[in-house]
Amino acid sequence: MPASADQAVRHPESAGPVSDRPGSDRLGPGRRVDTATLPPEERIAPTHTEGLARTASRMFGGPLGRHAVVGRHWFWSPLRVGLLLAALALTLGWGLKAPCIQQYVDEQGVAQLDWSGNRQYVAMCYSDIVPLYTAEHLDVGAFPYRDSWVEDEGTDHEQVRYMEYPVVTGMFQWLNAELTRGWLGIAETGLVPTALPVAVYFTITSLWLAAGWLVTVWAVTLLARRRPWDAALVAISPLVVVHAFTNFDTIATAFATAGMLAWARRRPVLAGVLIGLGAAAKLYPLFLLGPLLILCLRAGRLKSWLRAAIAAVAVWVAVNLPIALAYPAGWREFYRLNSERVADPDSIYNVISGFTGWAGFDGALEPGQTPVVLNTVTVVLFLLGCAGIAVVGLTAARRPRVAQLAFLVVALFLLTNKVWSPQYSLWLVPLAVLALPRWRPLLAWMALDALVWVPRMFFYLGEENKGLPIEWFLGTVVLRDLVVVALCVLVLRDVYRPAGDPVRSSGTDDPAGGVLDGASDVVRWKLTRRAEPRITEPASTAGSDSTGSPPSGVR
Repeated sequence: MPASADQAVRHPESAGPVSDRPGSDRLGPGRRVDTATLPPEERIAPTHTEGLARTASRMFGGPLGRHAVVGRHWFWSPLRVGLLLAALALTLGWGLKAPCIQQYVDEQGVAQLDWSGNRQYVAMCYSDIVPLYTAEHLDVGAFPYRDSWVEDEGTDHEQVRYMEYPVVTGMFQWLNAELTRGWLGIAETGLVPTALPVAVYFTITSLWLAAGWLVTVWAVTLLARRRPWDAALVAISPLVVVHAFTNFDTIATAFATAGMLAWARRRPVLAGVLIGLGAAAKLYPLFLLGPLLILCLRAGRLKSWLRAAIAAVAVWVAVNLPIALAYPAGWREFYRLNSERVADPDSIYNVISGFTGWAGFDGALEPGQTPVVLNTVTVVLFLLGCAGIAVVGLTAARRPRVAQLAFLVVALFLLTNKVWSPQYSLWLVPLAVLALPRWRPLLAWMALDALVWVPRMFFYLGEENKGLPIEWFLGTVVLRDLVVVALCVLVLRDVYRPAGDPVRSSGTDDPAGGVLDGASDVVRWKLTRRAEPRITEPASTAGSDSTGSPPSGVR
């Protein structure tokens, strides 16, 4: 079918194309349309489309009525409700981590962090933020990438160590340590309350991380356009409650989703800047450029992609180059550590090893030895998977949405990578909600993924301390991986059957597409050709020079 005939599926009740109706969310050059500007008939009510929302609404009076007044409240909007829900979820998340910053006073009258009795595992409050404050010498004023320390000093495995995070995340930790130092200085005057330094550091860091997730919710709400209530799943995700403060990943999700929003607003340079900053915090925002490349190639919009890609690379270099030149050994630490890292507990490779006794691709390794084969396998699998996703993007009858391919790429990375730290699942939350806005499967995945934390903590506790054997943990990891694979299958089904896509079935093409939204295809591959019947002229009219070939235009 020609690209011009394969346009957006229109709402069955529409009198005309979506882009021609008042309040349409189709973006023209320089025009931006957000949820607040949409008339009621343009908004998708979740109580009409989601069984879960319809059931939950009964305690508040039932589904939205046909004559309900929508969008008239002077203050409350889907965005503000979403931000409130996110604030409540983040508050609960901080409360779950709070047991790990409790303190006691020792015999010398000095306040100490109370992790006695393996509190961090028993209370399931463990957070990397707490031990990293002292492990990376931030408590004594160490400057990331410049200052080092020796690990396993005096042993055969002695190793000089530096800050192990990318530059934006490393400097983020240092900034919070300096703010902690300033707070404690003011506390000595009695103007503000005091506490254990690590508790102050954790709280200050948590405030910034909470802000990062609020930005994520804000961006997803605007990206969803006609489906703003889908962002409520981002706001109240069980993964946010459990992992918003496990590490520093909400900073990266904020940059990534804000970058997607900038792209949707047709500002590719700003999108590239934000993606570049995100990549300088965590690697995964850089993966967004891959789906954009495929879709821009198909739509003939490579100029916009190049502007975004150049901006992303330029910003990443601008952030990293000063540190790399001033402290090359410290800057390389992140890459050295990740290259030498073996399969993490909940990677698929460790799962296979745990259940079968397999020694891994590289066998037993000494500390500091690089698992070359494992690294190669993970890279090859990821690249092969990306090639497959590219084929999907170029061959589907209708061009996939940006969020669909972005979700597939990030999910592929997590499934094939040798490391899937628990907080990495936060990367998928905004992408999953935008790619597959079906509440039941998304909440089921989020709940299961969050519950992996329970056997993880009790596995770390150890059976000798009444913990759980590793099989319980590995079993939940397998279930989590299978559910993520199932989500990928559902996304692929929507790609190949766009009429069933909840976003497109309502008359929208690609809310996050920016220049791609509503664009015609320029390039499209066909994997196979359907055999068409050969047309033969009747014998009475066939010329003597007939070769039996199909007439012109028949393939």
